[in-house]
Amino acid sequence: MLDKISLVLTIVGALNWGLVGLFQFDLVAWIFGSQAAIGSRIVYIAVALAGLWCVSLLFRDTAAAAEEDQNDVDSRAA
Repeated sequence: MLDKISLVLTIVGALNWGLVGLFQFDLVAWIFGSQAAIGSRIVYIAVALAGLWCVSLLFRDTAAAAEEDQNDVDSRAA
């Protein structure tokens, strides 16, 4: 679940940076009023932490992760 949340936050960050690059428009800052607003800072920190977490996805054994996911599904079904 943490992987999915991190991936969503990383996508949000990527889209925001895309808007900054293409249109010089920071959506997060616009929503919260400014880049210095506490809401904006929380989102920026969450996106940064999510990006760091997603780095771990590069080094994981995908077969073991898939088996673990299947075991989680099986345990919920029981």
